Amino acid sequence: MQILAIDTALGAASACVLMQGQAEPVAGETLLMERGHAEALLPLVDRVMARVEGGFDALSRIAVTIGPGSFTGIRVGLSAARAIGLACAVPVVGVSVLASLAAPLFAENETSVAVAVVDARHGNIYFQPFAPGGRALSPPRLSSLRDAVRWIGAGPFRMAGPGARALAAEAQNFGLRADVVGALSAPEIAFVARLGLISDPETALPRPLYLKPPDARPQDDGRIARV
Repeated sequence: MQILAIDTALGAASACVLMQGQAEPVAGETLLMERGHAEALLPLVDRVMARVEGGFDALSRIAVTIGPGSFTGIRVGLSAARAIGLACAVPVVGVSVLASLAAPLFAENETSVAVAVVDARHGNIYFQPFAPGGRALSPPRLSSLRDAVRWIGAGPFRMAGPGARALAAEAQNFGLRADVVGALSAPEIAFVARLGLISDPETALPRPLYLKPPDARPQDDGRIARV
């Protein structure tokens, strides 16, 4: 089985193709960016697929990050993945951003808890802790930094993700050991692909995982009445 993985949920636009059983992707590309995912993604995917023997016809599955992360970025990735899956007549699976960020940490066979952390702004974070070996210790959560430290316990911890430094600093304020050792901008796209390969298309659905309502809200002042 050969899978195309796509990620636009955080600070990058990424895609790769991975063959089941192989350690490294057949082809891949990552562009670090805070904005512009919609314009960058499809040309990036085309460049990646041009280096894959058989092109899109060689794909057996699509994986896409579903959040938590940027509302716009998540929608961009999901729309592209669903369109490609429909065109290629292959299943599309959704992969958690937090699981993708943590995967390289528990792949190292360490004995400490791995925590994936994403900045949710306004003093909040999305986070999820994982036991050694990869078992999730809780569902993905939205929390303040202080409440997150209280929830994850005594440590030690290894942390990854764009909110990892802030949570590690808060943990250290409580006298806990927390090391920032993983990716800080976005998941490594190869790990998105690996998680996609082991996901069940019946349950890992390509639906957004937002955890909170959007920051942007419609303005009521000056609204024109509809007729």
